[in-house]
Amino acid sequence: MSWVGVRGGAPRSSSPGRLHAWPAGPADAGRRSPAGRGRAGAARFAGRLEFGPPKSAAGVRVVALPAAAVEALGEHLAEHVEDGPEALIFTGAKGAPLRSGNFGRAVKWTKTVASVGLAGFYFHDLRHTGNTLAASAGASTRELMHRMGHATMRAALIYQHATSERDREIAAAIDHRIATRARRARSGQA
Repeated sequence: MSWVGVRGGAPRSSSPGRLHAWPAGPADAGRRSPAGRGRAGAARFAGRLEFGPPKSAAGVRVVALPAAAVEALGEHLAEHVEDGPEALIFTGAKGAPLRSGNFGRAVKWTKTVASVGLAGFYFHDLRHTGNTLAASAGASTRELMHRMGHATMRAALIYQHATSERDREIAAAIDHRIATRARRARSGQA
């Protein structure tokens, strides 16, 4: 979740049939890049659970997953998910859908985050973490808007705060460009 930055309802309502793959670029010839198309969380209507649409039209999107997330998701699918394109990827102990109200208890969230030194860390904080990681990896405001499912720049700009690590990466990239230009100038390729 922290690598993707989607809203909490998306993983709770996702199914294998909503996972997609497409050919990667030329550098990754033969490999496929994964992505997921989520739904919003579950809501109870007339005694039955239904999955609703995303929060806004911008929430209807495909979000690419990093390889580390794909590996973990593949292991989870193989070990814990029933066959079928509409089986839920994440469920409670008895196979029931996870909802906002039962999620924390089902996954022992408070105990789990405290055990890794993150007491007070909320599930939604993973969304912030994922989008901060995307911004620090160089995502533009428009790219963050897409990953986050936002129609306006306001929320995306929150994640584009400067960090000293990213500042050093930018300086290193500038150094690389300067050195490349200097080498080309010396060899007459400028």
